[in-house]
Formats: sequence, C-alpha cells, structure tokens
Amino acid sequence: MSYTSPFTGDVVQPTDVSYESITLTANLQLVWPINGNLSTETPAARIMDVSASSAGLELRMPPADEVSVGQDALIKNTGANTFTVKTSDGTGTIVAIASGTSRYIYLTDNTTAAGTWSNFQFGAGTSSADAATLAGAGLLASGLTLNQSHPVESIIASQSFVDGDRAKTYVWGGGATSVTLPSAVTVGDDWFFLIKNNGTGTLTVNTTGGQLIDGGASKAFAPNESAFIVSTGTAFITIGYGVSTQFEFGVLTKTVTTGTYTLTANEAANTIMIFNGTLSGNVTIIVPPVINFYVISNQCSAPGGETLTISTGAIGANTATVPASGQATVFCDSTNILNANTTQAGGTSFSLVNGTAGSPSLNFGSETNTGVYRPGAGRFGISILGNLVLDVDANGINVTGAVNSTTKLVTASGTAAAPSITFTGDTDTGIYRTGANGVGVAANGAQVARFETTGLTVTGDGNFSGNLESTGTGNFKGGISGGTF
Repeated sequence: MSYTSPFTGDVVQPTDVSYESITLTANLQLVWPINGNLSTETPAARIMDVSASSAGLELRMPPADEVSVGQDALIKNTGANTFTVKTSDGTGTIVAIASGTSRYIYLTDNTTAAGTWSNFQFGAGTSSADAATLAGAGLLASGLTLNQSHPVESIIASQSFVDGDRAKTYVWGGGATSVTLPSAVTVGDDWFFLIKNNGTGTLTVNTTGGQLIDGGASKAFAPNESAFIVSTGTAFITIGYGVSTQFEFGVLTKTVTTGTYTLTANEAANTIMIFNGTLSGNVTIIVPPVINFYVISNQCSAPGGETLTISTGAIGANTATVPASGQATVFCDSTNILNANTTQAGGTSFSLVNGTAGSPSLNFGSETNTGVYRPGAGRFGISILGNLVLDVDANGINVTGAVNSTTKLVTASGTAAAPSITFTGDTDTGIYRTGANGVGVAANGAQVARFETTGLTVTGDGNFSGNLESTGTGNFKGGISGGTF
C-alpha cells in the first residue's frame, strides 16, 4: 500500500526501521520492514547492535530479491562472541563480525534470494581488511584470515604456462615430455608456481626468448623431482629442486626369460638390479630415459648362450650386454647406456666371470661374442664370433686354424725324444735343435738326420727315388747301392 502526501501530492515511501538492538540466543532470520510482521518478527534495521550469547550463532539477512541493489545495514557486535552474517538461505557467508567491531554491508546483486553482498569494516579505531575480499592467487580465505593456497592441476603434454598459473601446483604423470615457461619480463619478478614430476620419463621445462632457468635454456626434472619455479623479472630460478638427499640404495629382483621388459618408474628407481631365471631367448631390459646410475647383476642361467641387454629403447643409442653370472656398473645419460668402469682406482686385481665362447667375459660393445673367457680349469681362451680359436693351458698353446707369422717363430731346443716342433698323436717325432748351429730330425724318439754347417748326417739307410748328385769334392763313405751318380 502507498500513501499520497496531502501537501505535495507525491507518493510517500514506507519508512525504514532505523535502529534495532538484537540479542542472539539462536540463529535468527531477519525480515524487511515492509514485508514482515514486526510484532512477531525481527526487522533488518539500517543500524543494528547485536550481541551473541554463545559462539557460532548466525544472523541471516532477508531475501535479496525483495529489495533493490544498494540496500544496506550497519551491524555492530556489542557482545563478547563472534557471530556470522549470512544470506537468507543460510548457505552463503556475508561476513563474520568479531567482538567490538562494526561492519557495513550492502547489496550488489538481487537476482537471487541469496543475492551478492559486499562489506567493509566501519567506524573502528583501527581497521582490518576482510579476508574473503582480499583472497586471490595463492591466497584462500579461511574464516577471518588469509591462508596459503596452491591448487593442484595436471600438466598437459607440451603445455605453455601463462600469468594465470601463478601460485598453482602442476603435476606431470606421463612419460618424457616438455613444457614451456612464459616470458619472465611479462609475468614479473613476483610470479611463481610449483611443479612435480610424478611420471615415468624426464619432464623438461623450457624457457622462451633466450631467457634462462638456473643458468640454462631448460631444466630437466627426473621422476619424483619437484621445485618452486620463480621469476626474477628477467629469468627463472628453482627453489628446493630435486629429491631427498638421503643416501639410500634400493634393490630390484626380477625374474626374466625372454623378450623385452620395460621397467616401471618404481622399479627403475632402484640402483641395484638383480635379474634371475632360465633364459630361453635374449632379454632386453628397458630403463627410463633419465640420468641415472645402475649396478646390474645377471644371475640368469643361459643354456644356449642367451644375453641380457640394458637399454633406454632409443633408436641408435648405446646399450650394455651383461653376460650370465656377470655384474656390471653402468650409467644412463638419458639416451645411452654407458660403462661406468674405465679403470679401477686403487685396485690391485680385477676379476671377471668365466664367460663362454658365445658370451666372453671380456668382450666388445659392437661384437659381444668376440673376446676373452675361461674355457675350464687352468685355461685361457680367445673366442672369435663365438668360436674358440686359441686355448692356452699349462702345457702350451692350442690353436684352431692356421698360424701366420710375419716375424720369427721361436721355440725351445727340444730333444730327439721330445722334439720342439712335433705332431698331435706322435709327439716323439719332429724337429729339434741338436746343439749350436745344428738341426735334428727325430722319428720315434731317435735321431734319423742332422743338419750342421759341415753337412747332412743320416742315421740308417738313405733311399732316393731320383738321382743323388754332388757338385763338391767330398767323398761318399760306406756302401752305395742303386741309383746313378
């Protein structure tokens, strides 16, 4: 209902309730003076002194969609307990008012019953800001205070970060990938975010425009590594980069038989790796393409000379083959698997596993079936393409194949009973040294011929199928039968 002034003829608006003193003993719902029953309900006055009998009580404003924007109220807490001013449905907090303080609230959006309200502290000897009003990137309002907040988001492969990522926590959960930082000049010297690699491959953080991160164009984060990345205004630095510095070795024991085995990030986090099982085919172990150090123990049985190879899986990269019953220390440079031992510092000896002809204990990366091994007790063998070609034992050297020498072949003098150059199966027949400047031929352990500077001496008959010619003046001694002189 409206009224008309008899003096001006204008409509007279209903009068606001200017002041109300309220004691809260329970949560209280206010009403607008023009819509409520003031004999049974409490109006929302323009100025309200409120005292709460206990903590945690609520003062709820009337529905916002029943008035115009700009509707306001000044609320003072005259009691000892903090109370909360909420929207009409009780779901939204407008402001919490501490003892002895006053808050001025006003409506900025009346499209819903809850509406949107703003507030500021009013009439205090000292002023404090409202936490909800000040909350922003990295800050979260919790009651009357601001608290740190770093909301967690997942990294998208090849993501480019922007100014709006300030104070966020980004987590990567995949294989090897790269992301790009914004311009340090654009985001300024107070911009930062947090990053964590929870994946299985290297996460590379790249810069733009020639800017640097920790002095380089990029920064690599291995699995489980994390850091704050902070802009200096011209470059980026990391704070708290890396994983725990606690000295700890993990041990992986894994059974393999044949084929390719790709290690998980948790498996590859172990420095010591023991592989066992009976191999039915060659085995390749794929480790993540990240910088790391490994101690490999191949405890597999390889009845057919099967091999165990460590690799990153990168095409054309170096690999390491560990023979059965062998151990190796290797390192990964994020692409290649390389031998960690070139010399043994401080050692007096170096031991190898026995090896086999097909997998020598000392071999070559590009030809693992060529090298040196131990064929048996008291023996030293050289294998070429998986075949024993030289076997050395206490009795001497045994060679499979031809022997070619471009210099002297020196042997012991020998005797008629044991010639220095002899034959398998007839070791008392051969050639030996009779003495100074003398060479003898032995048959069945006895001398049958001797060559010296004075000539040839033959023991026994000399049988010739051709002519015996002499160009000198020497004499023939003894009887001569057959042939023509």
